[in-house]
Amino acid sequence: MTEIAKRPEKNEFHEFYQTYVGIVPAGDALATLVEQERDLSERLGRLDAAGASSRYAPGKWSVKEVLGHIIDTERVFTYRALTIGRGDSQPLPGMDQDLFAAGSNVADRDLAEILEEYQAVRRATLTLFRSYDEPILARVGNASGFAVTVRALVFIVAGHERHHLGVLAEKYGV
Repeated sequence: MTEIAKRPEKNEFHEFYQTYVGIVPAGDALATLVEQERDLSERLGRLDAAGASSRYAPGKWSVKEVLGHIIDTERVFTYRALTIGRGDSQPLPGMDQDLFAAGSNVADRDLAEILEEYQAVRRATLTLFRSYDEPILARVGNASGFAVTVRALVFIVAGHERHHLGVLAEKYGV
């Protein structure tokens, strides 16, 4: 099984992503992604409809909307990793998370269905990332106006979800 344990250097991503990269545990980032999928699925799978639609404060995303955000963001970062990994050097656009959330219909969907989508996205992400060797992981592209390596994107995906797992625990009690 492929392992991605070498952490990206600070010059492999924009400083904004240091929070995400920095909270990925030492070791194989792919193993972290597998563990996160189990953890998130177990935690959210225990929620009833009211819990899944709950918000910790007015104007904040519901649990389902946080999950939708995790899914959308993983798709965007994985698309960046695919594009850069394949050698496409075109600059890739940023992502407006609020626009994506507003354009989503996750609030009207069943949590089990959203979890199924999350699991499918994660399986696809893992399949792609496992196919990468060291030369591909080292490839550099441009996303949101900044240089980023494929390796950094793997860690950003893991760190972004880890960040939101913390938010779900702290703010939502999930």
